[in-house]
Amino acid sequence: MTEVPDQSDRQPPRRRVPGPARPERSARSVGRPRPGPGARPARRPSAARPAAPRPTAGKPLRLGSPRPRLRLVGLALTLVMVAFVVRLLQVQAVDASTYAAKAEQNRYVGYTLAAERGGITDRDGVALATSEDAYDITADPTLFTRKQLKIDDGPEQAAALLAPILGRDQETIVKKLRPKDKKLRYALLANRQTPQVWKQIKDLKSALATKAESDPSTANVLAGVLSVPTTKRVYPNGDLAAGILGWVNADGKGGGGIEQQLNTLLAGKDGKIRYAQSGGRQVPTVGSTETPAVPGSDVELTIDRDIQWAAQQAITDQVKESKADRGYVIVQDTQTGQVLAMANSPGFDPNDLSRASSVNMGNAALQDAYEPGSTAKIMSMAAVLEKGVATPETHVIVPNRLHRGDRLFKDDIDHPTWYLTLNGVLAKSSNIGTILATGQLGKTQAQANQVLYSYLRKFGLGSYTGLDFPGETPGILAKPADWSTSQQFTIPFGQGVSLNAMQAASVYSTIANGGVRIEPTLVRGTKGPDGRFTPAATPGKTRVVSAATARTLARMLESVVDDEEGTGTKARIPGYRVAGKTGTANRVDPATGQYKGYTSSFAGFAPADKPRVTVYCAIQNATKGNYFGGQICGPVFKKVMEFALKTLQVPPTGAKAANLPVNYTP
Repeated sequence: MTEVPDQSDRQPPRRRVPGPARPERSARSVGRPRPGPGARPARRPSAARPAAPRPTAGKPLRLGSPRPRLRLVGLALTLVMVAFVVRLLQVQAVDASTYAAKAEQNRYVGYTLAAERGGITDRDGVALATSEDAYDITADPTLFTRKQLKIDDGPEQAAALLAPILGRDQETIVKKLRPKDKKLRYALLANRQTPQVWKQIKDLKSALATKAESDPSTANVLAGVLSVPTTKRVYPNGDLAAGILGWVNADGKGGGGIEQQLNTLLAGKDGKIRYAQSGGRQVPTVGSTETPAVPGSDVELTIDRDIQWAAQQAITDQVKESKADRGYVIVQDTQTGQVLAMANSPGFDPNDLSRASSVNMGNAALQDAYEPGSTAKIMSMAAVLEKGVATPETHVIVPNRLHRGDRLFKDDIDHPTWYLTLNGVLAKSSNIGTILATGQLGKTQAQANQVLYSYLRKFGLGSYTGLDFPGETPGILAKPADWSTSQQFTIPFGQGVSLNAMQAASVYSTIANGGVRIEPTLVRGTKGPDGRFTPAATPGKTRVVSAATARTLARMLESVVDDEEGTGTKARIPGYRVAGKTGTANRVDPATGQYKGYTSSFAGFAPADKPRVTVYCAIQNATKGNYFGGQICGPVFKKVMEFALKTLQVPPTGAKAANLPVNYTP
């Protein structure tokens, strides 16, 4: 029996790593006696430990070492920690400003503060265009999602409530509240709505909010509907002077007329505001940043509202009575060149463009180019008198027909041979007499053409008037070398050349102003946000004919109205001396480019011996009744001139008319 050593000298037992399973004891070991006292007890397997599997034949089974697994787990944990640390550094250090900006963007809302558009007034400060308080109805689409409202049909419910109030299509509103871009935070539902409309929405929004507080299952589907203060353009006089004023489009910009021409001046400068929001409401405890809007300047026109009304009423009535395509009236101060009225018929109401015809939305008095006819003869007479080739008493034999170039020319009526003075040629509006008179301007027809052309240019034909008005036409005046055989003889009496109504009126104002052409003006000045008035630039002036020639022409024009043989007797005004001229021209149809119908016109000024006011009237394609200018435009001239003289308190001069001779005895 082996001696057991003293256990007091032994070290504590080390934990042994299990080795391969031992083979079963042999039968001989079964009868081995138990160790005695002090002997190491035999190790028995734990009851909880499963029996070791039997080794396979020829190869003992061993347990794997846990160290590789521990190393793998440790490595994985290390990588995860490194990823967290890197991401944390990226968020807090590298991309800190980006995430802060995103948070700022989600928290703060900004919108434009629309500047108040400047007003437009007449010469006496009477409002013609003004701005009233209004609201743009907007929405934050992110506040209509399921995440915010806890329902799927938030946009549909909101649209059903808003559509009848805004007068918009329900499906259109839904599309704006559920945009393709899920991050979009601004949608314009309706612009420039009245305060009453916004009050309806606000009251409904408050009612839903109250209901949602008492019943958590109810969603406030209008919580994301907001408003932006703005202004709405209003024209208090309806269609009065609409052709001059123009209109403001849906974007708040001038779409025509003065509104477009002076848009930058009228619009001012928009401001900006930025504030913190929560649930579609401003957080009052968090500061906001604001850049105030700068209001636009007010514009004062040269127009007199009352004279404008009289002109517009007179031309509208005559266009309807004559069943004409359209008509225009210009009233101008002869001493300053300021336009007192510029009326078109038919017109439009800029307050309701949905009912306006696109054909009538411009300013036809400046945009239509047409052949003036006999009202242009005054320029031919001006050239003849200024060049000294004839006087008002010069005899002119006027046959019934005149052969020139490749044509036979005639007057408006068949007549025997007339024995007229140059004054009579103008009074009776003879085409043949005018051709004969202007033929004296040069030794050859080419020279005469060049002289006449130079005077037409001086009077402003073929050039813009100086108003710089949107869409204005300069008319058509070809150079003499390009005049056809017939144009050489038709241009002297107003065919083969075109102009606009303002150009025609300016010709007569030039004569009334002593032969000096003043560029017409529509704007007297502007008043800035500081209240300071800035007058408009002084218009340009051009000497066209001498003062003596202008006085002679004025006397000749009196014969057109005062003499019983004149064509403008319907333009007479009791107590006033009136100078004027009729016109009836073949009209080019804009649709076909062929002559069809007539342009009827009358132009003149009063008092003839001390001019103050010029009035020009033209009517296009009168189809009912008379179409001669003296018959349908003469009465319009009379109505408008009488009203203007009374409004401006222009007294009669009391002097007697010139009474120049019309005929002579051969």
